[in-house]
Amino acid sequence: MTHKSPLKTLQDLAHTRVDEATRRLGELISSEQACEAKLGMLLQYRSEYYAKFAQMSRNGLDLSALRNFSAFLGKLDDAIRAQQAMVDNSRDATVKGQEKWASEHSRAKAFDTLSQRQHLQEMQRQNKQEQRLSDEHAIKHYRRQQDEGGS
Repeated sequence: MTHKSPLKTLQDLAHTRVDEATRRLGELISSEQACEAKLGMLLQYRSEYYAKFAQMSRNGLDLSALRNFSAFLGKLDDAIRAQQAMVDNSRDATVKGQEKWASEHSRAKAFDTLSQRQHLQEMQRQNKQEQRLSDEHAIKHYRRQQDEGGS
């Protein structure tokens, strides 16, 4: 059974957090786009309804129809204001999601860098150990040759 180093555990956790922040950011962006699309539809509908109202006004409207058109335009304006607030909130949430993703990404990169440094240090330590063993072997071989040749 291999032992997982604490740094590797932290590195894995950081990457999991980046993945989660990426997923969440995607959801926030999708939600923002949906809110903006709904706002666009409301604005388009209001424009079309107002054009219809203007056309009918030119042809003459009775007071009841005028009140109905006016009331409905007021309700559309209220819905547009509420939807605009939702768009603004969604944009703010997306910005915060981007900041969270950047923070988690930066943390993961830091752990990756530490891991690479640790790996490099381990490789250097192993290379030094192998060189030392090779040197000791060469010295023993040389001494053996000296002992055999000098006797």
